Amino acid sequence: MSAEPAGRLDVAPLPTQPPLRRVLVRPERRWRLPDLAAIWQYRELFWVMALRDIRVRYKQTALGVAWAIVQPLCTMIVFTTISHFARIATDGVRPEVFYYCGLLPWLLFANAMTSAGNSLLGHQHLITKVYFPRAIVPIASVVTALIDFTIAFVVLLAMLLFYGVRPAPQIVLVPVFVALACATALGFGLWLSALTTQFRDVRHMAPFLTQLWLFCTPVLYPSSAVGGGWKRALLDLNPMSAIVEGFRWCVLGRSPPALPALVLAVTTVVVVLGSSLYYFQRIDRTVADRI
Repeated sequence: MSAEPAGRLDVAPLPTQPPLRRVLVRPERRWRLPDLAAIWQYRELFWVMALRDIRVRYKQTALGVAWAIVQPLCTMIVFTTISHFARIATDGVRPEVFYYCGLLPWLLFANAMTSAGNSLLGHQHLITKVYFPRAIVPIASVVTALIDFTIAFVVLLAMLLFYGVRPAPQIVLVPVFVALACATALGFGLWLSALTTQFRDVRHMAPFLTQLWLFCTPVLYPSSAVGGGWKRALLDLNPMSAIVEGFRWCVLGRSPPALPALVLAVTTVVVVLGSSLYYFQRIDRTVADRI
């Protein structure tokens, strides 16, 4: 018997590993805007964080996404009851529709600002272990509030149909005021999140500030009830006043926000958002040591 020749064992060469690159992260010594290119490179991490926040929000809940409409509906019932006993005018609109319509942009702003303000502390375990642009964290937290707003807005359309209220033609401009509300929330949320890393009192102050802010915004009452003069000037200093009134104008077609108030609101949003981005970038490189 002749022995069969032994087979040849072909060994594939191991893939060459790219050389390790050492990256040194140093704190910035000057004020500048965040590196938008770096944020774009981490866009996948942004969506992972946003989806994680959405899952955590509704995980193991009996009502699930129904919680997105429970808060505006319950608040609408309370405000409608108050308006009935206090005889608060609603510009000729049914109180239920008037209050629910005004609550949507306000809750979008309030929930997004609160989530963004607490976002850095909520991701403390990740921030202290690996580097990435920290601005991704508060920006991603705004997406959750935007999802809640979308669900509640569908209920608003159903409410308009139920009460026989025809939406105004300018309803197509709703995304403009939604974007303004998100930008306002992000601007103040960035300030809160950055200050929270230095002063823990800020996270306790934020809910109290939001409650006071609600009554300084024409949600429970129309802006026409304030009148003119210095009272109206104080109301116009609040950027959410023009945003809420503009949102009602888009949906219900009532009196539009005054042009000076709208210009002042947009200017305030730009200043707050720009200054918060500058300050947030300032503490970006050292936030892991302070958190």
